[in-house]
Amino acid sequence: MKDIGPDQIPIIDAHHHLWDLSTGRYPWLQDDYHDAFFLGDYRGICRDFLAKDYLAAVSAQPVIGTVHIEAERARDEQVAETRWLHEVHDRAGFPNAVIAHAWFDQPDTEEILAQHAAYPLVRGIRSKPVTSPRPDAPLDDRRGTMRDPAWLRGFALLDKFGFSWDLRVPPWHLADAADVASAFPNTPIALNHTGFPWDRSDEGLARWRRGMERLARQPNVFVKLSEFGLKDAPWNYDDNRRIVLDAVSIFGVDRCMFASNFPVAGLRVSYDALVDSMRTMLGPLGRDASEKIFYRNALRFYRMKV
Repeated sequence: MKDIGPDQIPIIDAHHHLWDLSTGRYPWLQDDYHDAFFLGDYRGICRDFLAKDYLAAVSAQPVIGTVHIEAERARDEQVAETRWLHEVHDRAGFPNAVIAHAWFDQPDTEEILAQHAAYPLVRGIRSKPVTSPRPDAPLDDRRGTMRDPAWLRGFALLDKFGFSWDLRVPPWHLADAADVASAFPNTPIALNHTGFPWDRSDEGLARWRRGMERLARQPNVFVKLSEFGLKDAPWNYDDNRRIVLDAVSIFGVDRCMFASNFPVAGLRVSYDALVDSMRTMLGPLGRDASEKIFYRNALRFYRMKV
């Protein structure tokens, strides 16, 4: 990580990934290709993305620390991913916090959480609930959803270990997530990728805003300003600026965090262009707001020492 100039605002990247395809197995990168991937063609990232690659991407930016989010490594290697990331930290000095994976509805949920808790950088869990593919597609089976009693029992264990939850759902499930946040007010929750405002039509954005507003009523929920990419579409500054400012207006500057989602976001935008765009978008809110969003809030939420 580079030295920070006196006029620069430091950056905590609150969401990125690393993977070594020779060390671990990542089925989505190595086995079955997913045509329905939310950004479209992702063959460009089906290769190693190591600490040196991340450092090269951020070399021009004042990044002082990072949060690594589980990268869908094979689920029988979820604790091995955590161990590997600690080895990366020992060599490279980052990541500075780790969000690991555990299923919430399995018999071994508590055992897996305990194994993660033995590693000092682990701050929370990302576990994706079962969701419907479209707003108009009901879920007849509750198993694995945010309404599944077994899933909720496992979720309740996060408080025992002092873990946060990284929430990743499409916008039509934000209301369900708000119900979970209300039921577990002591569990910090970080909404990934600005709630995925994929549908930029007036109707789609209205649905996204309603879900975001409902979720933001829960004071334990923060939002990551990240991943504004759309399927098979170029990255558009003006379009994404509207999303960023709406999200900040809904959640407030004290509950928003900058996050890159690299290398995935790199399918649409360079790291420098992303950061420079965010600086310009947030600039009119003032330096204090930019400092909170670029690093202070992430330090607080993920209890980081950088």
